[in-house]
Amino acid sequence: MNQLMNFLRDEEGASAVEYGLIVGLIAIAIIVAATALGGGLDTLFTSASTEVQGAATP
Repeated sequence: MNQLMNFLRDEEGASAVEYGLIVGLIAIAIIVAATALGGGLDTLFTSASTEVQGAATP
């Protein structure tokens, strides 16, 4: 019975789960932001690449 009570009072695992959830939510936010900005960044880099390729070289 004491082992069960000690297990229920132990909070170390809860902290690890909380940190895991935070890391997961941050990863999801990064993926969503990259997906949302992906089209705009693709257009920007394509335009820059076209300008660089069209530039005269000495």
